[in-house]
Amino acid sequence: MMNASYFLGADSLMCRFAEKSYCPDSLLQSAFGTGAAGVEGVPIPYSPAMDDAIALTLLACFFLTSIALSRGKRFLSQQVKDFMLQRERASIFDTSTAADMRYLLVLVLQTCVLSGIVLFNHFYDSVPQLMSRVSPLLLLGIYIGSCLGYFLLKWLVYMFTGWIFFDKNKTSMWLESYSALIYYVGFALFPFVLFLIYFDLSPTNLIIIGIIILIFSKILMFYKWVKLFFHQFDQVFPLIVYFCALEIVPCLLLYRGMTLMNSILLLKI
Repeated sequence: MMNASYFLGADSLMCRFAEKSYCPDSLLQSAFGTGAAGVEGVPIPYSPAMDDAIALTLLACFFLTSIALSRGKRFLSQQVKDFMLQRERASIFDTSTAADMRYLLVLVLQTCVLSGIVLFNHFYDSVPQLMSRVSPLLLLGIYIGSCLGYFLLKWLVYMFTGWIFFDKNKTSMWLESYSALIYYVGFALFPFVLFLIYFDLSPTNLIIIGIIILIFSKILMFYKWVKLFFHQFDQVFPLIVYFCALEIVPCLLLYRGMTLMNSILLLKI
C-alpha cells in the first residue's frame, strides 16, 4: 500500500509539472498530452543566391552558349573580324545559314536574360521590400522582357534611321556589328552575373565592374560608328550628338522606366 501511494503521488506531481509547463522534457509533456506550443520558426529571407529559377536560368545559359560556341565558332569568329575591320562584302544575313542565325539569336537572347538578372539583383539590393510584396519570378520575367523589348526597339530604330539617313549597305553592316557586340557583351556578363549572385563581393566593386563593361561596349559602338559613318558628317560633334541620342539616352530611359515600374508595383500590390 505504501509503495502504491508513493507511485500515485509521484504520478500526480509529474502531471502537475506537465500541466504548468514546468517540466523540461518535451517527451514527458507530450505523453500527458499537455505539452506547451512550440516557438514559430523565423522564415529565411529571400536571396537570389538561393533562387532555383535563377540557378536553372544560368545553367541553361551556360549550356546554350557552349553549344553555340562549339558549333558556330567559325561564324562567330568571322563576325569579330568584321566588327574590327572595314569590309565591303555581302551581308551575313544573306550569306549565313539558318543554323548560324539560330546561334546568333540564342546569344542575343542570353544577353537579354543576363541583363535582366543584373537589374533584378540591383533592385533586390536597392528596393528590398519589393521582393516581399511581388513574386521574385514575376519580377525576373518583367526585367528580362524589358531588356528584350529594349534591344528589339533599338534594332527597329537603327533600321528606321538607317533607311532615312544612310544607304542600305551601311545600315546592314551596322546591324551586324550591333548584333555581334550584343552577344559578346553577354559573354562578359556571364562571369559578372555569377560573381554578382553567388559571391559576397563589395557592391562598390561590382558597380565599378558593371560600369567598365558598359563603357567599354559603348566605346566599341562609337568606334564602329566612326568607321562606318564619319565621312557622312562634316564634323565630329554631330556624330557624338547622334550617338548619344541613340545609345546613352535609351539606357537612362530604360533604368528610369524600371524604377517607375517598381514604384507602381509597390503601390498597386
